[in-house]
Amino acid sequence: MANLPQQLLDILRCPVTGSLLVEDGGRLTSTAPGPDGALLEYRLEEGIPVLLRPELLENPARS
Repeated sequence: MANLPQQLLDILRCPVTGSLLVEDGGRLTSTAPGPDGALLEYRLEEGIPVLLRPELLENPARS
C-alpha cells in the first residue's frame, strides 16, 4: 500500500470533478461524486497515481 505524502495529496485533483483526492487502501478516491453520482476511484501503481478518466481505462487501445 502506497503512503503518499500529504503535500502531494494537497495538490492532486480528480481529472473528472476537480475535487481533492484522498488515499484509501491503496487507491485514490475523489471527494465529490462524478456524473453518475458515485465517487471516482483511481489506482496507484507502485506508488504512482494513475489519474486517467475511468472510461479511458475500460476501452482497449485502438490501433
